Amino acid sequence: MKTLWDLARLNYEPMREADLADVLTLEESVYPHPWSMSNFVDSLNSNYEAWVLRDQSGELLGYFLLMAIVDEAHLLNVAVAARMQGQGLGRVLLNQAVACARGLGMESVLLEVRPSNERALRIYERYGFKQIGRRKGYYPAANQQREDAIVMRFGI
Repeated sequence: MKTLWDLARLNYEPMREADLADVLTLEESVYPHPWSMSNFVDSLNSNYEAWVLRDQSGELLGYFLLMAIVDEAHLLNVAVAARMQGQGLGRVLLNQAVACARGLGMESVLLEVRPSNERALRIYERYGFKQIGRRKGYYPAANQQREDAIVMRFGI
Protein backbone atom coordinates (compact mmCIF):
# COMPACT_ATOMS: atom_id res chain seq x y z
CA MET A 1 0.00 0.00 0.00
CA LYS A 2 1.59 3.22 -1.17
CA THR A 3 -0.69 5.64 0.65
CA LEU A 4 -2.11 5.63 4.15
CA TRP A 5 -5.51 7.24 3.70
CA ASP A 6 -6.85 9.84 6.07
CA LEU A 7 -10.38 8.45 6.24
CA ALA A 8 -11.71 11.77 7.54
CA ARG A 9 -10.77 13.28 4.18
CA LEU A 10 -12.79 10.76 2.18
CA ASN A 11 -16.50 11.17 1.65
CA TYR A 12 -18.88 8.21 1.44
CA GLU A 13 -22.26 9.05 0.04
CA PRO A 14 -25.20 6.96 -1.14
CA MET A 15 -25.02 6.58 -4.91
CA ARG A 16 -27.63 8.69 -6.70
CA GLU A 17 -28.67 8.92 -10.32
CA ALA A 18 -26.67 12.15 -10.51
CA ASP A 19 -23.52 10.06 -9.80
CA LEU A 20 -24.10 7.58 -12.61
CA ALA A 21 -22.23 9.41 -15.38
CA ASP A 22 -19.08 9.45 -13.20
CA VAL A 23 -19.68 5.87 -12.06
CA LEU A 24 -20.11 4.61 -15.62
CA THR A 25 -16.96 6.43 -16.77
CA LEU A 26 -14.96 4.82 -13.95
CA GLU A 27 -16.57 1.40 -14.64
CA GLU A 28 -15.68 1.55 -18.32
CA SER A 29 -12.11 2.57 -17.55
CA VAL A 30 -11.33 -0.39 -15.27
CA TYR A 31 -13.37 -3.36 -16.57
CA PRO A 32 -13.02 -5.07 -19.95
CA HIS A 33 -16.73 -6.01 -19.78
CA PRO A 34 -18.31 -3.15 -17.82
CA TRP A 35 -21.80 -2.88 -16.44
CA SER A 36 -24.17 -0.82 -18.54
CA MET A 37 -25.95 2.31 -17.40
CA SER A 38 -29.15 0.25 -17.11
CA ASN A 39 -27.40 -2.18 -14.70
CA PHE A 40 -26.66 0.73 -12.38
CA VAL A 41 -30.10 2.29 -12.79
CA ASP A 42 -31.78 -1.06 -12.06
CA SER A 43 -29.64 -1.50 -8.93
CA LEU A 44 -30.61 1.94 -7.64
CA ASN A 45 -34.28 1.31 -8.47
CA SER A 46 -34.05 -1.98 -6.56
CA ASN A 47 -32.81 -0.05 -3.51
CA TYR A 48 -29.56 -1.99 -3.30
CA GLU A 49 -26.93 -0.50 -1.04
CA ALA A 50 -24.91 1.60 -3.46
CA TRP A 51 -22.18 3.94 -2.25
CA VAL A 52 -19.64 6.23 -3.86
CA LEU A 53 -16.31 7.26 -2.40
CA ARG A 54 -15.07 10.74 -3.28
CA ASP A 55 -12.16 12.87 -2.20
CA GLN A 56 -12.66 16.35 -0.79
CA SER A 57 -12.61 17.89 -4.26
CA GLY A 58 -15.50 15.63 -5.29
CA GLU A 59 -13.47 13.33 -7.54
CA LEU A 60 -14.93 9.84 -7.70
CA LEU A 61 -12.37 7.38 -6.29
CA GLY A 62 -14.53 4.27 -6.17
CA TYR A 63 -17.89 2.71 -5.44
CA PHE A 64 -19.63 -0.48 -4.46
CA LEU A 65 -23.09 -2.03 -4.78
CA LEU A 66 -24.38 -4.56 -2.30
CA MET A 67 -27.56 -6.64 -2.41
CA ALA A 68 -28.96 -8.10 0.82
CA ILE A 69 -30.52 -11.56 0.51
CA VAL A 70 -31.94 -13.11 3.70
CA ASP A 71 -28.78 -13.26 5.87
CA GLU A 72 -26.10 -12.79 3.23
CA ALA A 73 -24.97 -9.69 1.36
CA HIS A 74 -23.88 -10.10 -2.24
CA LEU A 75 -21.18 -7.66 -3.31
CA LEU A 76 -22.35 -7.06 -6.87
CA ASN A 77 -19.76 -4.57 -8.02
CA VAL A 78 -16.80 -2.74 -6.54
CA ALA A 79 -14.29 -0.56 -8.36
CA VAL A 80 -11.43 1.83 -7.69
CA ALA A 81 -10.35 4.47 -10.20
CA ALA A 82 -7.44 3.13 -12.25
CA ARG A 83 -5.00 5.88 -11.23
CA MET A 84 -5.79 5.23 -7.55
CA GLN A 85 -5.35 1.46 -7.59
CA GLY A 86 -2.64 -0.05 -5.43
CA GLN A 87 -3.05 2.60 -2.73
CA GLY A 88 -5.35 0.77 -0.32
CA LEU A 89 -8.68 2.11 -1.51
CA GLY A 90 -9.93 -1.38 -2.35
CA ARG A 91 -9.59 -2.28 1.31
CA VAL A 92 -11.26 1.00 2.32
CA LEU A 93 -14.23 0.11 0.10
CA LEU A 94 -14.36 -3.45 1.42
CA ASN A 95 -14.37 -2.13 4.99
CA GLN A 96 -17.34 0.05 4.14
CA ALA A 97 -19.18 -2.75 2.32
CA VAL A 98 -18.69 -5.16 5.24
CA ALA A 99 -19.79 -2.48 7.72
CA CYS A 100 -22.86 -1.86 5.59
CA ALA A 101 -23.67 -5.60 5.50
CA ARG A 102 -23.16 -5.84 9.25
CA GLY A 103 -25.53 -2.89 9.74
CA LEU A 104 -28.16 -4.75 7.71
CA GLY A 105 -27.83 -7.76 10.00
CA MET A 106 -26.11 -9.96 7.43
CA GLU A 107 -23.95 -12.91 8.50
CA SER A 108 -21.63 -12.97 5.50
CA VAL A 109 -20.65 -11.25 2.26
CA LEU A 110 -20.52 -13.21 -0.99
CA LEU A 111 -18.83 -12.16 -4.24
CA GLU A 112 -17.67 -13.49 -7.58
CA VAL A 113 -14.33 -12.62 -9.14
CA ARG A 114 -12.63 -13.57 -12.39
CA PRO A 115 -9.68 -15.96 -11.97
CA SER A 116 -7.79 -13.65 -14.35
CA ASN A 117 -8.27 -10.70 -11.96
CA GLU A 118 -5.30 -11.65 -9.83
CA ARG A 119 -5.03 -8.25 -8.12
CA ALA A 120 -8.63 -8.46 -6.89
CA LEU A 121 -8.16 -12.09 -5.80
CA ARG A 122 -5.16 -11.10 -3.68
CA ILE A 123 -7.08 -8.20 -2.12
CA TYR A 124 -10.04 -10.44 -1.24
CA GLU A 125 -7.83 -13.21 0.14
CA ARG A 126 -5.81 -10.78 2.28
CA TYR A 127 -9.07 -9.33 3.56
CA GLY A 128 -10.20 -12.79 4.69
CA PHE A 129 -12.53 -13.93 1.92
CA LYS A 130 -12.40 -17.69 1.34
CA GLN A 131 -13.00 -19.49 -1.94
CA ILE A 132 -16.17 -21.57 -1.67
CA GLY A 133 -16.94 -22.50 -5.27
CA ARG A 134 -16.76 -21.78 -8.95
CA ARG A 135 -19.39 -20.72 -11.47
CA LYS A 136 -18.56 -22.13 -14.91
CA GLY A 137 -18.74 -19.67 -17.81
CA TYR A 138 -20.09 -16.89 -15.59
CA TYR A 139 -18.38 -13.87 -17.17
CA PRO A 140 -18.18 -12.74 -20.78
CA ALA A 141 -14.62 -12.84 -22.09
CA ALA A 142 -12.72 -11.91 -25.23
CA ASN A 143 -13.56 -13.50 -28.60
CA GLN A 144 -17.09 -14.53 -27.63
CA GLN A 145 -15.67 -16.81 -24.93
CA ARG A 146 -16.74 -17.14 -21.28
CA GLU A 147 -14.67 -17.07 -18.08
CA ASP A 148 -15.44 -18.85 -14.82
CA ALA A 149 -16.09 -16.97 -11.61
CA ILE A 150 -14.48 -17.83 -8.30
CA VAL A 151 -17.10 -17.54 -5.57
CA MET A 152 -15.80 -16.17 -2.28
CA ARG A 153 -17.37 -15.59 1.14
CA PHE A 154 -16.41 -13.49 4.14
CA GLY A 155 -18.05 -14.26 7.49
CA ILE A 156 -19.05 -11.22 9.49
